Amino acid sequence: MVFAHGVGGAQDLPIPAEFAIAGAAAALAVSFIVLALAWRNPRYDAATSGRPAPDRLSRLVDSPAFAWTLRILGLTFFLYVVWAALAGPDLLINPTFGVVYVLLWVGLVPASLLFGPVYKAVSPVRTLNLLLGKMLGGDPARGMYELSPRVGYWPAAVGLFAFVWLELVYPDSTYLTSIRLWFAIYLAVLLVGSALFGERWLERADPFEVYSTLIGHLSVFGRREDGTLVLRSPLANLDTVRPAAGLVAVVAVLFGSTAFDSFKDFGVWVRFTQTTMLDVTLVNTLVLLAFCLLVGLSFVAATAAVAPKEGVRRGDLPALFAHSVVPIIAGYMFAHYLTYFVESGQQTMIQLSDPMNTGANLLGTADWQVNYWLSSHPTFLAVTKVLAVVTGHVLGVIAAHDRAVRLLPRRHQLTGQLPLLVVMVFYTVTGLYLLFGA
Repeated sequence: MVFAHGVGGAQDLPIPAEFAIAGAAAALAVSFIVLALAWRNPRYDAATSGRPAPDRLSRLVDSPAFAWTLRILGLTFFLYVVWAALAGPDLLINPTFGVVYVLLWVGLVPASLLFGPVYKAVSPVRTLNLLLGKMLGGDPARGMYELSPRVGYWPAAVGLFAFVWLELVYPDSTYLTSIRLWFAIYLAVLLVGSALFGERWLERADPFEVYSTLIGHLSVFGRREDGTLVLRSPLANLDTVRPAAGLVAVVAVLFGSTAFDSFKDFGVWVRFTQTTMLDVTLVNTLVLLAFCLLVGLSFVAATAAVAPKEGVRRGDLPALFAHSVVPIIAGYMFAHYLTYFVESGQQTMIQLSDPMNTGANLLGTADWQVNYWLSSHPTFLAVTKVLAVVTGHVLGVIAAHDRAVRLLPRRHQLTGQLPLLVVMVFYTVTGLYLLFGA
């Protein structure tokens, strides 16, 4: 294992050039096919789409017992990891690193794709906020003040950037002190904010909840506006993402940071950072910020390039189209972190059984062996990566097209999509190039 991503992950071989070229060509071709041949009237409606889930499933998911079971499991696991972080050895064999950098950050993607916004259901912060509210006699859902709509998702965007900076840039990210400090600030900001503004603060400020909820919109489980649990296509579910201030910043940080993670493994950049006399941490911070700004500014420019229908403000278009980047993020994160998650995730499960490094087997997983099947099948891995990136791109283009025919004047429904289509192709081709060359 080569240590990277804060804790260490198996570094894959770069995908072959022919696979990258084929993926880019497929993305480009499908994009223009969608643009030319797809429907001219909106298909997705958050209020009516989907069919109600089976009664037994709905009763289970909506029951207080199920909700409290998830809360208790989430809080118990959180306290277990806190014990490991505070009392365990400050070594990379401490499972805290794997829990934070692998199971939490990367594992939220497959978990949310399968089950929806899972972090919201198991969030220890929500449970602590609820318990504190009951103890102090307040209303944990409402808080004391109304959160201004102008705040939007900006706190979550800042939190996400702070986390990826810790993981990808900060040189001491593999020390427990750094993780303890980061999560102490995380808990303080969220608990104080929720006391002031209620659960609305957690919906907009918790970086992991916002991240999980966005990816969870690609699952088959969703809810209508009246709260009914429904089963529907991922694209119909994705259409239910509500625009808000800071939403573009969130998707820009998620995609830009993952692209930077690939870029920093380029041989040219590695040699530069090893030989430069500049402060490497500062340089990497600026480059990470530049990647996020490039994604965000290019998206804003593309979506605001054409005047919308009457009644829709041009300045609102970036947030209204931001949901279309979510499939691209999910596809690229799946491709970039697949081996890392599968192999380092297994290692983390082994370490969790012995957090104090005393030879214990508390969870019965200490005797497991890491399976390196993915690393030993590079062709399968390369094909899977390309398919993940291209699939994410296609879903994003379709989501953007459906929103465009809803928001753009009929005479500009095709030409108005071209700037955004070009930017999406740029994201996908860049992602494939980074996977090819890293």
